[in-house]
Amino acid sequence: MSTDERPIGHAVVVASGGLDSTTLAYWLRAKGTAQLTLLGVDYGQRHRVELSYLVGTAKALGAAYVQLDLPGLATLMAGSALTDARISVPHGHYTDLSMRATVVPNRNALFLDLAVALAATAKADAVVFGAHAGDHPIYPDCRPGFVQAYRQMSAKATEGFVADGFQIMAPFIAMTKAEIVRLGADLGVPFAYTWSCYLGGRRHCGRCGTCVERKEAFALARITDPTDYDDPSPVAPCM
Repeated sequence: MSTDERPIGHAVVVASGGLDSTTLAYWLRAKGTAQLTLLGVDYGQRHRVELSYLVGTAKALGAAYVQLDLPGLATLMAGSALTDARISVPHGHYTDLSMRATVVPNRNALFLDLAVALAATAKADAVVFGAHAGDHPIYPDCRPGFVQAYRQMSAKATEGFVADGFQIMAPFIAMTKAEIVRLGADLGVPFAYTWSCYLGGRRHCGRCGTCVERKEAFALARITDPTDYDDPSPVAPCM
């Protein structure tokens, strides 16, 4: 498998309805990807409202949408604030030690396995996901080492069953969240129709780690944040 830049005819995107994967889908479309399939997973996450935003993104881009309803996975992923109602979602910044409570171990490996299986069946050229540099301190399955190792493993697992030149891509892996916001603004991403908040209420809370990161990214990018927050107070950028 190669990460060389080449035209992509059909990409399967591991997507959530969030800012990063939505920008990723718009970026792929802008680069001329003819066929997009957005893969969403209901894994019992408390913020599964994100998937309704993903449906909207698929419609806006004319992309195919596949949703796997696997809420029972939450029982295997207990111990994370995202899947276990007994654990409170922490407030603060992603660099805070408390954010470890939001880790769902091995989630990206699982989602990538599902995406690769779909891509192999559909003969897609690539599986793409939106891990970025801001995730590295907390999430081990968002780091370059993980991506490299996963490519090697998947190449062995799918040998002879994927399209020639098949790629697993993480094009935002070295980008900050602010850089993704700037890119999304250039691409015309409708940020108001993306979802980040881990609490999964009717509005973004404005206080949990992913809301704080979202606020900070818009502030650093100097892009107006259109998000409807319960707590709209600004955050001090963590440098």
